[in-house]
Amino acid sequence: MFIVENYGLAIALCVVTMLCWGSWANTTKLTTKTWRFELLYWDYGFGILLTTLILAFTLGSNGSEGRAFTDDIRQADNSSFLSAFAGGVVFNLANILLVAAIGIAGMSVAFPVGIGIALVLGVIVNYISNPLGNPVLIFGGVALITLAIILNARAYQRLQTNAEGGVSKKGLILSVVSGCLMGLFYKYVADSMVTDFNMPQVGKLTPYTALVVFAIGIVISSLVFNTFQMKRPFAGVPVTFNAYFKGKLKDHLVGMLGGTIWCLGMSLSIIASGKAGPAVSYGLGQGATVVAALWGIYVWKEFDKAPKGTKPLLNIMLLLYIAGLAMIILSK
Repeated sequence: MFIVENYGLAIALCVVTMLCWGSWANTTKLTTKTWRFELLYWDYGFGILLTTLILAFTLGSNGSEGRAFTDDIRQADNSSFLSAFAGGVVFNLANILLVAAIGIAGMSVAFPVGIGIALVLGVIVNYISNPLGNPVLIFGGVALITLAIILNARAYQRLQTNAEGGVSKKGLILSVVSGCLMGLFYKYVADSMVTDFNMPQVGKLTPYTALVVFAIGIVISSLVFNTFQMKRPFAGVPVTFNAYFKGKLKDHLVGMLGGTIWCLGMSLSIIASGKAGPAVSYGLGQGATVVAALWGIYVWKEFDKAPKGTKPLLNIMLLLYIAGLAMIILSK
């Protein structure tokens, strides 16, 4: 199977992860205006599963190192399967709650609270589990990226000049719960995997197999979480399965594209974690919030009509973000 052999390549893959995680949501702007996110989410999950299977039967099954995908499935123990599957379930619930929080409280609350908690908690949990890298540089970098996320939130708040009332308590609670879950899912996947990708120990999963089981956890748990979300949406009216089957081919393909982009990022992060360490891989990946902000600034022109003083905030945000990334990269 394909294995990352040097740290430089591992970091490059983590940067691609960041770009994928910060970009997949743009696909929601390509669907029909009446196509609800709850409907898109089914295809998003299918896109993730299909991508992991393609990677497992290509990169995960060729080469002289490691263990081929089909051989890996046969030898894995139940605890490894359950850990990777649990990672998919936890991520799925966190992702659905985050989207609900965005719908209720807006980007300026949901993202800094949810992803901020996920970033800090995820790096701490993964570092304790596998302490690779200089902790001062890793956590210093995380602190700078967290500040960048907060400034990003402040910039979005300045756009909401006509907003009425305070922060939604319901949206805030959903953001906190989502962030806590999002900070834990990666560890479940990492715990299911072998520690040495070149010489995998018996019972554990290679990264490619772990990703497939993770994706199965997402799809199966959607039967509960997304079905509930359709019947009892956090915002808007209920939506039926008939609406999904009446959707245009374009809408279904766009949803799968979104899942493929996100999953490519997740896959590269997991593959790179063998050399970079889970804490570094996860920390770099969750810098995706600022990547999403760059799309909003330069492509979707979301800040063109922002009040005076917003641009300096965005510039400082980018500088903090770059400095934080540099510290994480230099930590190992």
